[in-house]
Amino acid sequence: MVDTSSLKKVLVTGGLGYIGSHVVVSLLLTGKYLPIVIDNCHNAYPEALKRCAEIARDELGPDAPQPLLRQVDLREASAIDKVFDEFAAEGGIWAVVHLAALKAVGESGEIPLAYYRVNVGGSISLMEAMEKHNCKNLVFSSSATVYGTPKIIPIPETSPLQPESAYGRTKAMVEQILKDVCVASAGKESKDAAFKGVSVRYFNPAGAHPSGKLGEEPMGKPGNLLPLLAQMAVGRQKPDLKVFGDDYPTPDGTCVRDYLHVMDLAHGHVLALDAIAKGDIFANCDKSTGYYRAFNLGKGKGMSVLNMVEAMRKASGFDYKYEIVGRRVGDVPDLTADPALAEKELGFRADRTLDEMCRDLWNFQSKHPNGYLSS
Repeated sequence: MVDTSSLKKVLVTGGLGYIGSHVVVSLLLTGKYLPIVIDNCHNAYPEALKRCAEIARDELGPDAPQPLLRQVDLREASAIDKVFDEFAAEGGIWAVVHLAALKAVGESGEIPLAYYRVNVGGSISLMEAMEKHNCKNLVFSSSATVYGTPKIIPIPETSPLQPESAYGRTKAMVEQILKDVCVASAGKESKDAAFKGVSVRYFNPAGAHPSGKLGEEPMGKPGNLLPLLAQMAVGRQKPDLKVFGDDYPTPDGTCVRDYLHVMDLAHGHVLALDAIAKGDIFANCDKSTGYYRAFNLGKGKGMSVLNMVEAMRKASGFDYKYEIVGRRVGDVPDLTADPALAEKELGFRADRTLDEMCRDLWNFQSKHPNGYLSS
């Protein structure tokens, strides 16, 4: 096995999930980061990490670094401490990519306390552990839902944060907590020693790893459009597609979202870590602002619900039938990112096309019609 002592150790919370597992692969393929995954395995499959390791070996050879897994719940402070303690003798954990969260907008309105307990409470426990163990670099997985119904499309980072769901409010709260931690740290420590945070507000990830070995495998009925369409095409879900509203002020009347390939999104997290290490993104920060930044990760191009149905029809060959029903509470007409700041300062570009997203998603789903456990 390769000597990993020279690799920067990066803790990835929620690293077994859809986005988390693709972030793990991207970290491995850099050859400079060693991902240490913590996940409570509540809504994810450990098999995903095995696939990450396999992809790394396929692309880097048999001596590729392998990800590590520790089954930990972020609400258990002592368990988080143990993970940091475990790696202290090896130079410690350099940074954290924090993705672990409950994430269903509709459900967040039904069980809001659970969302605040996990998303906000868990984040506080994590940051407390980071401070205790002198780990001062955090990339936080935020969301476009923090903007609510934006007044400007495409949405710049300067748009006010006005979340309209409990889920969105938890993300906005954690962003504010992280910023406050950065300000407090900057006020009493040098720039090199201060806590540094980057929130990446991402829009609608889609697709799968091009190998077909790694993809989105939700437990239960998918809450997102594309995995739902994919599972309908393989017979796992009834083909009773409902389109919520066709009277929005959009080209075809259905909601518009900014879809980006999950591998582009995963690479955005790597770029955020690289930027923290380099430090240039904090050039205009000072003790009053803290060393904190927020960036949109999106394509900057919106696609409607009907656009996505047609794209998946093309990829899968499945003849989708849909019913137009009333608008869904909480849906906004258009959520399209302005990604210019991320491109300028992180070098981020979501270059993969809609066809590639649907092709890679279908490649994964058709190879795993019943999920990871079917192969």
